[in-house]
Formats: sequence, structure tokens, C-alpha cells
Amino acid sequence: MKNLNTNNDFSPDSSEVLWNPDSTRINDSKLMHYMSWLKSEKRLDFEEYHDLWLWSVNNNEEFWESLWEYFDIGKSNDYSEVLAGESIYESKWFGGTKVNYSEKVFRKRDKDKAIIAINEDCTQVTVSYEELYSQVANVASYMKRVGVVKGDRVAAYITNSLESVVAFLATSSIGAIWSSCSPEFGVNSVVQRFGQIEPKMLIASNGYRFAGKNNNRIQQIDQIINEIPSIKHTILVETIPGIKLTSLDGKTLWDEILMDEIELEFEQVEFDHPLWILYSSGTTGRPKPIVHGHGGILLEHYKTLSFHLDVQHSDRFFWFTTVGWMMWNVVVSGLLVEATIVLYDGSPTYPSTDKIWEISELSDATYVGLSAPYINACIKNEIVPKHKYKMSSLKGIGSTGAPLSDDGFKWIYTQVKSDVHLGSYSGGTDLCTGFVGPVPILPVKIGEIQARTLGAQIEAFNESGESIVDSVGELVITKPMPSMPVFFWGDDGSIYKNSYFEVYQDIWRHGDWIEINSSGGCKIYGRSDSTLNRSGIRMGTSEFYEVLDTIPEIVDSIVIDTGFDLKDGKILLFVQLQNQLMLNPSMKLAIVSKIKSDLSTRYIPNSIFQVSEIPTTLNGKKLEIPIKKILNGTDVYEAVNLGTVKNPESLNEFIKFR
Repeated sequence: MKNLNTNNDFSPDSSEVLWNPDSTRINDSKLMHYMSWLKSEKRLDFEEYHDLWLWSVNNNEEFWESLWEYFDIGKSNDYSEVLAGESIYESKWFGGTKVNYSEKVFRKRDKDKAIIAINEDCTQVTVSYEELYSQVANVASYMKRVGVVKGDRVAAYITNSLESVVAFLATSSIGAIWSSCSPEFGVNSVVQRFGQIEPKMLIASNGYRFAGKNNNRIQQIDQIINEIPSIKHTILVETIPGIKLTSLDGKTLWDEILMDEIELEFEQVEFDHPLWILYSSGTTGRPKPIVHGHGGILLEHYKTLSFHLDVQHSDRFFWFTTVGWMMWNVVVSGLLVEATIVLYDGSPTYPSTDKIWEISELSDATYVGLSAPYINACIKNEIVPKHKYKMSSLKGIGSTGAPLSDDGFKWIYTQVKSDVHLGSYSGGTDLCTGFVGPVPILPVKIGEIQARTLGAQIEAFNESGESIVDSVGELVITKPMPSMPVFFWGDDGSIYKNSYFEVYQDIWRHGDWIEINSSGGCKIYGRSDSTLNRSGIRMGTSEFYEVLDTIPEIVDSIVIDTGFDLKDGKILLFVQLQNQLMLNPSMKLAIVSKIKSDLSTRYIPNSIFQVSEIPTTLNGKKLEIPIKKILNGTDVYEAVNLGTVKNPESLNEFIKFR
């Protein structure tokens, strides 16, 4: 590896390079250790990261096989072949192998801290790997006693807490399949997700605390149980003390199953046996249940945590998330690399915007993950963490959920810490990972994601389906990756194929705009769909409309997140009302109340407006993306082909609104 300039002093106008890793950081990184291993064990010598990346994608099978050996996933003679299948969406990895995710977590059982769980009141719960093992063993034993077996689904309506991780690891250990939603979600959103996968067991928090307020979820839990008849057993976690139960019928209290000294057994499952089910945002219909396998997630998360985030045994890994976002799954995988993971359950901005930095110092986090919107909120509120918090242990900061602006990059280095590896990251729930992101041995430049990750053949395609450099194009993946979905639950394969492979033959179209420059850096320009984005957590508009459709006064509606390019936006709701009704304060309050109760407080609109008609295509599809473009200043003739609009005159009101 060539020597790099280690001067980290930053003046916004002096250079596009904000940070360079020093020789110690480079040599101590897991990535450099892997490169040294390749040289000694495989006789592969790479001087630069880009050379390593080229090898990883041009020799796809050899690369992933090397990770199987490097991370000791299993024996080399366990599998018949590394990769099989005629196409990307038919790819099958490491056929014939047996693995178990939870077993890899507990390779080491010692008194080192495994989890630090912190609530909004800053109360901490800490457990060692040994204590975590004991709790997981108890919960797994209970699951088996009540009849949960390999392949059964376990659904969790739960806070980001110690119990959530214990329940997941217990589920995984017996070969059952995990799926989770945050308790801030309304019943409709939860039933839409869990109802599709027919869980046998529900694990639920009795409530949650957010922005200083306790929220009782007992009634919602009872509704979920009533609306999903497959649920036969419920474990209730007392997250908020003092909330009274309506009934204990069919419910077991969490504390009652943590009683015995039990040895944990691990069900050995096929490489692609379902580990968990995540959900798409639901933009074009019901949220799609995305199934990931044990083996694919093990390989991908070992790789991304070790080589890109550089999370190691001595680290305390914290990323602000809820259990309903894929970053929770990534955080839990910090246990695979024997790190201490930090869980925070509460508001990121209560009682003040610097709450995340407070939690970071309280936990002595070495790696802190944020969303780009949170960084923007810190900028707007003139937060200067380096003046209030020590930051002495902090070595890495991650940013995802939305593109990070140039100002966001600068703010980290001027207001947080000058010597820190800032990793802007982009990927998706679809693969449960980032595929363009940080590289700890490369410099950080303003507004630029450092590189494409190892094993990820990411390209930008123009309108003709040609790979382009130094221009914005559609983000595509042209080689299979092990953490691509095993399948969509309940799908015969057609929905999965149409979701990613409809535009380009045997090439994954992701739905982001990307620019890859000639030096290998990347820039994401946001989604090419109409997803609503709040604090990096996305939700499709179809779920929004299902709630609004239950309000009798509303004939039709359209919701727009005006965020575009690198700018934060607002959620604007436009409603068409019955007859001669006029939108008034009480009606707005009723709409907000309905969204809050049935969907989430996160997606309450910034503003609600009345329009005479909602613009649609000739076949009745709402013109979400064209309206978003119009509100952001695009000329109407560039934003939409008027010949495809059923009611083009309705666009005039939106032209005025912008």
C-alpha cells in the first residue's frame, strides 16, 4: 500500500480531501490483514484497493470462497460448488453446506461486554457474551417447548432493546425465521407485514417511550393477535413498567422464561435457509417480504463490518436505528466480529438535538452510525459536539439513509472530530447491506462515497443500458451476491424477478441514481421512486393511502416527499374532499390523528393542502414522481408527458404550489 498524506487539518476551501488514514490505522485494519492473508495463503498481491476490488468482482466465486475460509464459516469440503444457477436471480451459493448464524455469534463465550442497551432516560443494561448466551438459551428452550420449530416464523413488535437481540438469536438458533417491526408502527402497517408470513409466535413490548412520553401498546398487541390467526403464542416484554394488561390469555411474561441454566443447541440449516424476513417500503403495493438466508448474511456482514466499517473485537459499535430498519440487523451482526454493540431506544433529538452524541459518550462508542437527515438537523441547530463531548474513543462515523451533503461532510470534520473515518454508505434492505461505502485505507473526500464494496459489481447505466463513468445513471448490479434475497415470502418467483430484473436482462436494477467517477469514488443522487424518507427510515406511499382511504371525507389524495438530490424535503399531503367540503383545522387534526394511530408519528405531514383533483395517468396511477419534480422547480413539460395524463388541467394547482 502506498504511503498516504496523514495531515488531517481541514479548511473547507483548501482541499477536497478531508481525511487520510495514517500508517497505524492502515496497518491495523482488518482489510489490510485480509490482504496480507491473501498474499501469504493465496499468493495474491494487491497494492491498491481498486486492484483488490477488480479481482473480487472479476473472480466472483474465488473471492467469496476466500471469505468462507478467512472467516472460518465452515470446511472447504462442506460444499459441492461455490455458485450455481443460470442467472443472478437463480443463483445458489455453497450448495450442500450447513450453518447457523447464532452459532457464529457464540464462538467465544466470555465476560467481555456483548451488549450495552440504553433507553431515553439514559438507563443502561449491560450483558456479557456469557450472560447473553444464557438468556438466549432460555428463550430458545421456551420456544421449542411450545412447539416452535425450524421454518416457523417468529414476529416481534418490539423496541430496540436487549430483549430484541436475545429473541432474534434464540429464533435463529433453532432454525426458525425472524421478522420485526417497531412498536411505533400502527396496527394496519404491522398486520400488512406479519399477516403475509403467518407467524406462530409474537414477541411484543407492552409500550415504548419516545420524546419523553410513554406509549401504551397493549390494545394494539391484542388487535394484532386477533387479526393474525396464525399467532398461537405471545411473549410480552415489560418495556414500560406499570402498564396494565387487558388479559394474560395466551401470553407469557418475558421474565418468567429466564429462569434456568440451559445449554444452547444450534440447529444446522442449509446455506440459504431463511434467517429473517425484512420488508420493502411498499411503494407499489403491500410491503414485499424479503427473505435472506443464514449463509449469505454471514458472508456479507462479516465482510462489510470487518473490511469496510473496520469494526473489531475492541470496538463499541453503535448505529441509531429501530428494529424495523435493516441497520438493526447490521448492528446485531457486530456480535459476529466479537464487538460490543450499543442499542439505543428513544428519540434521537429529545430533549435536545445532540442526544445521539450524548449516548455515544455514555457508551464510549468507537463507531457511531447516523442518518444524513440527523446530521443535517445538527447543522441547522448549530450543534457542536466536540465542545461538549470528549470523542476520545471515536474512530469511525457512518452515514446512511439518504445522500450526505457536502456541508454534512464538512460538519463532521469541523464540529465533531478531525481525525475520524467518515463512511458515507448506500445499499438497501433488498440485500441487507451497503454496496458502495467506506474503505478504511482510502482518503475521504467531500461529498464522495469512497468506493464500491468488495464483491459488489456496481455500475451506472445510461438510457441505452450501457455502463458509464463520470455521469449519472441507473445503479445496477451485474454479478450475483450471496445476500441477495433467497426469495420473497409467498411469491412464485415472478414478483422478485419483476422487482429487480424487469428493465435489464439478468441485471439487478436497484432504483437509485449513481455516479461512479474515474477514480472509483461514488455519489448517490437519491431514489428513482417516490418513497417517503424520515430519519433514513423509508416507507412507501401505498401504506399512507390505505390509512387515508378510511377517512370518509377524503375522495383521493397524493403525498409527496420533496427531498431531492442532496436536499432535505418535507412531506406534503394534498387531499381531494367530498362534494363542497372545505379543509379546516379540525379536519386536519383528524387526518393527523389517523396517521399517528394507524401508521406512525414519523410520517405526519409537514403541511396538508386541499386540491380540486388528484393528477393521474390514463390508467389511474397517481403522478407522484412528476408532482415531486414540479414542486422542486422542474418545468411541467419536462416533468411529465401530458399525453399520458388523464386530467392534465389538475397539474395547474401544483404548479402554483411550488
